Amino acid sequence: MENETTIKRFVDIRRELGFTQAEFAEKLGVSNTTADIERGRTKLSGKVVTELLRQFKVNPLWLFGESDQQYLDTSRVSVIPKVVTVDSAEHDNMVLVNAKAAAGYPQNISDTSFYRQLPAFDLPIPEFRNATYRGFQVEGDSMLPNLKPGDWVLARAIEHIDHVSANKMYVVVLQDSVMVKKIEKRPNSNNVTLVSLNEAYPPYNIKPFQIQEIWEVSSKLTFDVNATTERGLLKQLQESMEELKKQVGQVKN
Repeated sequence: MENETTIKRFVDIRRELGFTQAEFAEKLGVSNTTADIERGRTKLSGKVVTELLRQFKVNPLWLFGESDQQYLDTSRVSVIPKVVTVDSAEHDNMVLVNAKAAAGYPQNISDTSFYRQLPAFDLPIPEFRNATYRGFQVEGDSMLPNLKPGDWVLARAIEHIDHVSANKMYVVVLQDSVMVKKIEKRPNSNNVTLVSLNEAYPPYNIKPFQIQEIWEVSSKLTFDVNATTERGLLKQLQESMEELKKQVGQVKN
């Protein structure tokens, strides 16, 4: 029989992550429910401990009462791009991820062949040579009035969640979705809060390890009807880049 500390910590983890006993069982590959584990009737198997570590970064030593550090590596969760795309001259280029592609983006995030199917543009401005940018199409109305459905955002990769600022917008790539949100981090909290500008959408909490990538929104594009061709898209993209260049120049001055 498991000791009481282990059972309590197992229950605490499930509640903290917001799963029912049935949902948690499914996540961990346990049949039906975690109720027997939580009552101390079923031993916590090596497979369950492994899944807790693999999926949720739960420290096995913490689980068994031998450490106070609940999560492993939460301070070092990497949100840098899993794939950096380059043109034939080995320069970074900008891939455009439309709403349809965004649906498959989290699952294909490390698959280089996925990115090759997407339109990509060279960045003609020197300021953009020292950072990785990506374009994402906005879905839904959660960021109204700033972003309308169908708008595009141009966003710069950031390396670490500690680099986020409460007054900027970000493209957040979770394990199963891509969304544009503001990000709030509270001191001494394990949670990250994702905030919509549209007040009809309440903020919600996630864990840092649920985030695959974060991109800081630099500019938005509202494409007109003429942008349906790649040439039209490129023209508007370059105009937006010029606008962005002015913004960069103003920041430096």
